[in-house]
Amino acid sequence: MRALSEHSKAVLPVTSVVTFLGFLDTHLLIPVIALYASGLEASAALVGLIVGLYSIVNTPANIFFGRLIDRVGYKAPLVGGLAGSVVSMVLYAFTRNPFHLALVRALHGATGALVAPSSMSIMAYHSTARNRARAMSFYGIALASAALIGYPVSGLIASRIGFNALFFFGASMVGIGMLLGLMLPRESGHPRRTQAGGAGLAEVRNLLARKGLLVSYAAIFTQYFTFGSVVTLLPMHVAQLGMGALEIGMLLGAFSAVFVVTQFLGGAISDRAGRLPTVVGGLLCVILGLTVLPWLSGLVPLAAAMALYGVGYGLMFPSISALITDNTIIEERGLATGLFHALLTAGVAIGAPLMGWVGGLVGTGTGLLITPVPMVFALVIALMFLRHR
Repeated sequence: MRALSEHSKAVLPVTSVVTFLGFLDTHLLIPVIALYASGLEASAALVGLIVGLYSIVNTPANIFFGRLIDRVGYKAPLVGGLAGSVVSMVLYAFTRNPFHLALVRALHGATGALVAPSSMSIMAYHSTARNRARAMSFYGIALASAALIGYPVSGLIASRIGFNALFFFGASMVGIGMLLGLMLPRESGHPRRTQAGGAGLAEVRNLLARKGLLVSYAAIFTQYFTFGSVVTLLPMHVAQLGMGALEIGMLLGAFSAVFVVTQFLGGAISDRAGRLPTVVGGLLCVILGLTVLPWLSGLVPLAAAMALYGVGYGLMFPSISALITDNTIIEERGLATGLFHALLTAGVAIGAPLMGWVGGLVGTGTGLLITPVPMVFALVIALMFLRHR
């Protein structure tokens, strides 16, 4: 298959499509994996473990494979990760007991950790200082679109045709992404790290200590900690208001749709005005939207608050992604993007159960009020470290 020219303008859009397809399989499974595990006679505790096993494996694997990308480049890990995801999706259809499903879930989490940092590294490598945030807005649009499309398609296929049809559909979509990934150019003209000097915890601490990266990492962790909290507490809050699954889907759809459509605007503002305005503006929108959410009762006001929440995500994500490239050199960018995705995954994995437990103690309304508090700390960090940049 003929590769795209390294300087071709098609690299970024093709990478966006590959990213969308590479994350679609994960979002196809999220609504149904618990039901599938229950159908294999897994206990309630084991269902929870199987659902969370993807994140448990994916979080540290993002860091490990990020370092691998620094040594071998981004193309081979991307194609290998997509191939592994194809295999994982097929294997879901052949699981016969919870133990088999747990093994496949762990494999899927590991292969997904190859796709995330390598795809983000490609966007960073083929962007310039002038369009970096706009390039990352396409990356964010791909991630958000995978969730926006994956969730309803998952329910439709699983309910009408069955789980196996869903698994094979997901495998075919990722397979198309793998073929497109083969067309992407390799890196050229840049050194790669060939040995582990300075690696391990010391290297991770070095990245975490950089001011721009600290802002990015704090924002992405709190952003997805908050998201995990919202998807846990919002359904319970909406149910208490007498609404059901349809309204919950509409509210999450409003958030996702606005998140998708505002990202390019956020990237354009960031490239023109700097990272601080969009990071701070996005954090303020998220904090405000979530603060008013538990005080509202009607569907339209709730949808408006969730839309404001989505605006905050759309403004912020391109800038915090671009900060990774702004504050790293090519030889360490794989690890830096791996940390970014590890914190993203960890945010959801920690936020959902923790705030679910808090909501059970203090009530869902109070839990939702507490949810934006971590974003306030991210706002303080952004104002401290970006104001002079």
